[in-house]
Amino acid sequence: MHSTSRRIRTVGVLAALMFLAPACKRDSTEAKGGTAAPAPGLKIALLLPESKTARYETHDRPHFERKVKELCADCEILYSNADQDASKQQNQAEAALTNGAKVLVLDPVDSASAAAIVTRARQSKVPVLSYERLILNADVDYYISFDNEKVGRLQAQALLDKLKADGKGNGTIVIINGSPTDNNAKLFKAGAHAVFDGSELKVGAEYDTPDWSPDKAQQQMEQAITTLGKDKIAGVYAANDGTAGGAIAAMKAAGVSPLPPVTGQDAELAAIQRILAGEQFMTVYKAIKAEGEIAAEVAVALARGNPLPPGRVNGKVNNGTKDVPSILLPAQVVTKDNVKSTVVADGFWTAAQICEGTYASACASAQLTP
Repeated sequence: MHSTSRRIRTVGVLAALMFLAPACKRDSTEAKGGTAAPAPGLKIALLLPESKTARYETHDRPHFERKVKELCADCEILYSNADQDASKQQNQAEAALTNGAKVLVLDPVDSASAAAIVTRARQSKVPVLSYERLILNADVDYYISFDNEKVGRLQAQALLDKLKADGKGNGTIVIINGSPTDNNAKLFKAGAHAVFDGSELKVGAEYDTPDWSPDKAQQQMEQAITTLGKDKIAGVYAANDGTAGGAIAAMKAAGVSPLPPVTGQDAELAAIQRILAGEQFMTVYKAIKAEGEIAAEVAVALARGNPLPPGRVNGKVNNGTKDVPSILLPAQVVTKDNVKSTVVADGFWTAAQICEGTYASACASAQLTP
């Protein structure tokens, strides 16, 4: 009885070994590259700073993700938005590295504290692409953005030229800058002051806006109106469209009429509509689609360990630690006169999106129809 049981077990083991042998041989062949199954997809982390600025969710993220999938169908994107919380962003970066990210595309909440993320990525030998905002004092691999001092100069020069044309070249302006933790905001501010400080304009009030918050910008503008008087403000330099919207809301609530010229940046849909309606003077249109797509191209190359395409890097920007190889894209002033030939012609916004609802008549007067 026991002998029979042992024979049965022996036969079973031999059969199992015979079954496994071809499989082992097959695995060995595949490991040598014969007919191996494809490796798991590379993981690319996209870490964006906040959603109060509409562009990140409506343009940066979708353009980046679409281009990555086009270039690398089996790549996996690990996406996180930090909601303007630097500590949260650090945790998100740590999670991405733990989950096997091969490259970090990082738009920092805080340009200085994000250096710790780069240090952590270096420990895992993961490259970092500084996206839109420059990470300071860190060994960043690449930087993609715009010439941000030039953006500030474009905004300020457009406002100065408008005020001169209106006979208010020596008037009083309010300056509403961006977040003090954003290095780009410091560059916009420097560029703007390079223009304003050499002019006859008087700065009646100036603020830095924590978190780029439109609500805080509205409160700052309310304070400026109280201090200066609602009829004493010739123009408003607002660093982006969100802060411009806050400033305009404050002036409308205070009964300021007509509204003075207000600058902006990012060509947000609401800003383009305000421009056509005569509430905002200008915005700066940046080729965010191209920025997102090129970032995707760089990220895929880095994840694969490949060099960037020749000629892609077109500059260097010093971040306190090194001259970071940089890809700097052009920016353009948009006013009522060229909405059609810029943001609409490029497909950034369609006429149908811009001209909906109460903005239909403003579009008609600007000869912009769906």
